[in-house]
Amino acid sequence: MMLTRRTLLATSAATVAASVAASSLPAFAATPASFKHGAFEVTVVSDGHLVLPTSFLAPSAPPAERAALLQAAGQTPEQYESPTNITLIRTGADLILVDMGSGDRFMPSAGKLWDNLKAAGIDKAKITKVIFTHGHPDHLWGAIDELDDLVTPDAAFYVGATEWDFWQGDDATRGLPAERAGFVTGARRNYAAIKQRVKMLKPGDDIVTGLRAIATPGHTQGHVSLALAGGDGLIVGGDALTHPLISFAHPEWKPTADHVPDQAAETRKRLLDRLATDRSKLIGFHLPYPGLGTVERKDGAYRFVAA
Repeated sequence: MMLTRRTLLATSAATVAASVAASSLPAFAATPASFKHGAFEVTVVSDGHLVLPTSFLAPSAPPAERAALLQAAGQTPEQYESPTNITLIRTGADLILVDMGSGDRFMPSAGKLWDNLKAAGIDKAKITKVIFTHGHPDHLWGAIDELDDLVTPDAAFYVGATEWDFWQGDDATRGLPAERAGFVTGARRNYAAIKQRVKMLKPGDDIVTGLRAIATPGHTQGHVSLALAGGDGLIVGGDALTHPLISFAHPEWKPTADHVPDQAAETRKRLLDRLATDRSKLIGFHLPYPGLGTVERKDGAYRFVAA
């Protein structure tokens, strides 16, 4: 199966009402989780969750091992709910948002960021900077409203230069399956809205003092994560690590959603080694809400320890 908007909506449309009622994830009205990290005040806000076929999770992995991990994660054989955790960083005069969620055009179980910010008394108009880890719908499509106007018109936007070039270039249409054409259309629509306010990022660039972009390619061609200084460090990982068991126990397994699977696997291994060695905190976009924890070595691989 290809990870496409059409497939996702077809999978979720018949199940979303039941999954919302039964979900153990605090996806629709989650209380933001806040903590201090060095000079930063960090808050994780839920954008809801995605409803995805479990067939997207490492389809070429050994079936028995894969089934055991899915069972351990409490996921059904057919589908699972993937949290979407968005990070908000306050430092000095800046209020910095990392990714903008799905908006109202992707999945009915997602696109809850602005409602959850409002419920928590956080004014989206005061967001000064927005950083995008990559151009997938659940990270980018919340940038504009139903009229294609910017939701945060006064913010500056930051996008990895390689990521921007990929979605704007011919490889976005030639290099992706035809079933993902809607991803390209949506990325270009949202990027066009921020074009006059965007700054290109390269790995190693500082957005503000102590907040740096790091290269984590493979999930998409120019995927970036963020490193926050302070203590043992904090990595806002985007989609570099997406499943609380599979990504850690078997970083070599290849999810369908990765654009460059071999590169994504190498990125996972490298990032996991860094996290386990440095004892840095991690915020994972798709890890169990609020996605915060640390990484430990275990049985020749790794495990995620929720904070």
